[in-house]
Amino acid sequence: MILIVDSGSTKCDWLAVDSVSGKQLFEKQRTKGLNPAILSRKKLQKTIKKNELLKANRKTVSHVFFYGAGCGTEKPKLLLKEVLQDIFINAEISVKEDTYAAVYATVGVSGDPAVVCIMGTGSNCSYFNGKAIEQNVKSLGYSIMDDASGNYFGRQLIRDYYFNQMPEDLKVSFAEKYNLESDFIKYNLYKQPNPNAYLASFAEFMFLNKDAIYISNLIQDGIRLFAKNMIFQYDERLKTVPVHFAGSIAFFSQKEIHLVAKELGFKVGNFARRPIEGLVNYHVTQLND
Repeated sequence: MILIVDSGSTKCDWLAVDSVSGKQLFEKQRTKGLNPAILSRKKLQKTIKKNELLKANRKTVSHVFFYGAGCGTEKPKLLLKEVLQDIFINAEISVKEDTYAAVYATVGVSGDPAVVCIMGTGSNCSYFNGKAIEQNVKSLGYSIMDDASGNYFGRQLIRDYYFNQMPEDLKVSFAEKYNLESDFIKYNLYKQPNPNAYLASFAEFMFLNKDAIYISNLIQDGIRLFAKNMIFQYDERLKTVPVHFAGSIAFFSQKEIHLVAKELGFKVGNFARRPIEGLVNYHVTQLND
């Protein structure tokens, strides 16, 4: 049995498949997100062990292929690898940043070069040269970077609400859907774990109100900022390769991404809402070559 894991800061999907046939062995499992750059060893362990099915099958797993937010630097990656090895004691453990999952899911078996973007709870962008990933900007996390991500848009919505920049009808709807008491927001931002995931939870409001001009402009502004700061790090390569997108924010913002791409002059490629499904064929093929 192999486990393929796709984790953001908000949620983590676990897919168990047969290592030869690629057949799914039991229903996809979902736990809370496992971001080792944010969570402690104890919290990571507790989150995994809380899932009874994973716990029951932990000794029969031969390989764990983990792709996740917060795994782009060595120290958190090593922490998570140790946690997984302690639980899945008979398995070979591979931990890579979520960028690789996005590449394998959007580029597919072709292996063609592309610029690959992630827009989920967080955001990132890299260049895939056909064999390896090149990254021109190291992520400094949600408080400084992550343009056009769920936490970016959540922050913008809250700011616009408090600065009275949001149209009145949307302010009413926004206040009806969320607890916007200042003390409650500050408690979640500064006293609770995963403040980036908390901010990202507000982004759903955009997609429930996409017909509003304010929302459309908000999304396009975020994508322009992301393109300027991230996509155009690879400006020379944009002349010859497409730009692929992975993550729920990108998936539900396809219209706005196409508009910004036309305006700024880059070619949009494929979209993958959940990269995990595209990873099965890749890993089964690798193991059986």
